[in-house]
Amino acid sequence: MNFDLALVSSVLRAVTPILFAALAGALCQRAGVFNISLEGTMLVGCFAAVAGSWFTGNPWLGVLAAVVASAAYSLILAIGSVALGGDPIVLSIAMNLLAVGLTSFLLRTVFGTTGSFSDPGLRGLDPVLFGHSALVYAAWVAVAVLAFLLYRTSWGLKVRGIGENAEAAAKLGVNVARERYQVIIAAGALCGLGGAQLALGNVTLFSENMTAGRGWIAVVAVMLGMAAPVGVLLAALLFGLAEGLGFRLQGLGLPQQATDAAPYVVTLLALFSQRLFRRERSNA
Repeated sequence: MNFDLALVSSVLRAVTPILFAALAGALCQRAGVFNISLEGTMLVGCFAAVAGSWFTGNPWLGVLAAVVASAAYSLILAIGSVALGGDPIVLSIAMNLLAVGLTSFLLRTVFGTTGSFSDPGLRGLDPVLFGHSALVYAAWVAVAVLAFLLYRTSWGLKVRGIGENAEAAAKLGVNVARERYQVIIAAGALCGLGGAQLALGNVTLFSENMTAGRGWIAVVAVMLGMAAPVGVLLAALLFGLAEGLGFRLQGLGLPQQATDAAPYVVTLLALFSQRLFRRERSNA
């Protein structure tokens, strides 16, 4: 198996939705909100992107629809955890389950079909450089932007302060609720971008549950990357490489079911490795 530009291109395409979602999770983690609704929020973005592109004929309006829909969907977590004091993990699990049912229902209601929707009239994102859409490059820019915001601005200092000790931050005059609302909604918008890339960039269709665990992989990327933008990027690249290699192995004759499992196997191995590494460090 050769490592060539085609493989690099495949990895870049595969890593983009995961990276957007992982950055969303890292942002929430920094604000003290453990957000595992990335899978469902990104799935909502997938559907909104396809619907927006289909009804307007403009894929970028589809991207905008994905950002707005996912940000709006994230209000469930924001209101439930910030305003009502609910457990973000419980809320996130409910959101993931709701997203599967909601998008399946909308697929039947809006497009009158089940399983998947694709049409020659549905426009995807056009490539801008080296065969990739602008969102692929936007994901890398987002890493730098998020790192700058978190570590070089007063807003980032407040967010990190809330994540470290919300009560102390509140005593210093930080509006904890307002900052967490901003962070969760911004995270929803990032998931929308990931969903748009998945539905209009990687492919041009919507299918039920098409995120296929990428949101959960993003959660693991957040944990491996210690919620730091660059760390999250490196972790996401690992999973993107696993998916890219999976596609390549299909070409060599391995069953699709086996190669599709590659990112999840890598996820488990990475978690075990991280756990063992931390245990070694604590015992040293």
